[in-house]
Amino acid sequence: MPLQIIRQDITKFRCDAIVNAANETLLGGGGVDGAIHRAAGPGLLKECRTLGGCPVGQSKITKGYRLPCKHVIHTVGPVWRGGAYGERELLESCYRTALNLAAEYKCESVAFPLISSGIFGYPKADALRVAVDAIAAFLQGHDMSVYLAIFDKSGYQISKQLFADVQSYIDDHYVDEHTDTVRERARRIAGIPHIFPSDAAFERNERQSVSGSDFVGEAVPMADIAESASVTGAPPSLDEMLSQIDESFSQMLLRKIDERGMTDAQCYKKANIDRKLFSKIRSDVHYRPSKPTAVAFAVALELPLDEAKDMLMKAGYALSHSSKFDIIIEYFLVSGNYNIFEINETLFAFDQSLLGGTAFK
Repeated sequence: MPLQIIRQDITKFRCDAIVNAANETLLGGGGVDGAIHRAAGPGLLKECRTLGGCPVGQSKITKGYRLPCKHVIHTVGPVWRGGAYGERELLESCYRTALNLAAEYKCESVAFPLISSGIFGYPKADALRVAVDAIAAFLQGHDMSVYLAIFDKSGYQISKQLFADVQSYIDDHYVDEHTDTVRERARRIAGIPHIFPSDAAFERNERQSVSGSDFVGEAVPMADIAESASVTGAPPSLDEMLSQIDESFSQMLLRKIDERGMTDAQCYKKANIDRKLFSKIRSDVHYRPSKPTAVAFAVALELPLDEAKDMLMKAGYALSHSSKFDIIIEYFLVSGNYNIFEINETLFAFDQSLLGGTAFK
């Protein structure tokens, strides 16, 4: 199941377990630790007193009490001392031991804060990198929904260099204003004014296409329609248009998986996709995924930009320079960076939809 970054108060998140960034006493403190104890009520502190504390890098589990979760997993992150005292290894151990406890207690969903990034002083961008890498490694061998709960933007930072590079790419490619109407552009590109029945209909379709999430129609090549119209002098018939239908998104996806020599599990895990969602796509040749899901598979298959665009077209989508989501995706494809978790970190930083998903999303 996928790793999702969410902006929410972890004490209000409904899941099987939440993780508490605790201190070694397990008796409460400031920040996330204090907030969890206050929300859980006195029963949590009473149980914690029986645990005898917890070493740095390790985890212990209790009931959730008044929290909307079954369990609280308490883990003790390292205090940042410059990075030369095993801080990364200890922080990795926090995530690993907490996730192993969640699996032992048969939790299907668990939410983490960004451990050690508050009063313990771990640099936020580095703490995020450790969290994502550790969780991603765990998910390669387990089916579990894992969430990184970020309370606000101040608690979340990606690499300054990555942010600057993506921002520069957006600035170079983003189209803020259009100098002509949507219909005029369509006519100029296609060369046939009668394809689109009305300005309103095409404007509606165009708005959906650049929104980054809505279906924009069957992927029939515009050039083929234009050629048919120019030869006959009349719009193509419905039968002629239906004859243009190529392989579906599902068919192309399965073909590409085979061509890459991947297993289904390797592909959907690399795409940050829920196994149940992948099963739905595999079993239904006409399944139309959301745009983030379609992009996630293109990333997992490490498709170059042209092939990725072709896969998106099979699902009825395009990449547009009128959408920041699309430009960010294009930046990573052009750069040859197919790390879906790094892509999602960047999308989150720019307030865009994340890649991947579940059958119930």
